[in-house]
Amino acid sequence: MTSDTPGTPSTLLQRFDRTFHVWTYGVGHSQLLLRARKNHAEEYRLDLRFVAVDSMQLVRRYECLELHSVDDDAFARVFEASGVPPRWRDSRLVVRLQSRTGTGYVQCARVTVDRHPDDEGVPAVPDVVWSLSPSGLRARLGPDALRPDAAPVTQRVRVDPSRRGTDRS
Repeated sequence: MTSDTPGTPSTLLQRFDRTFHVWTYGVGHSQLLLRARKNHAEEYRLDLRFVAVDSMQLVRRYECLELHSVDDDAFARVFEASGVPPRWRDSRLVVRLQSRTGTGYVQCARVTVDRHPDDEGVPAVPDVVWSLSPSGLRARLGPDALRPDAAPVTQRVRVDPSRRGTDRS
């Protein structure tokens, strides 16, 4: 367990030795994008996408970003403050953002990290390096549902374009 303040335990979900900036927020689809651009030391851009964002508290820049789960009390406080209907509770995450330059949180349905060789644009098939969604885990497993070993993680998947739309049996 780690915490940024006493009485606020959390579990580290993911750590990045990169600097992420708040890049865009689209109100229509409630998507938040934090981006770590390529530089002399990094050959890939990383995009951290939060989908179906209900509430958030952010700083503009996160240096050496860590993503943490929150305990049940913090989850309940964020959920209550956001005004999201209780029936959506099992389909949402609260991810705490912690870094050298600030902290924050995002309440959302899913978070995904994509890797890109260029510094602009989006490839047709994203190179997903990490993803997390609640998938009802909180309801089925209780407060330890967001342990990193229990969280559904998506590994990089490549789709052969010549196989699209063909029978794969």
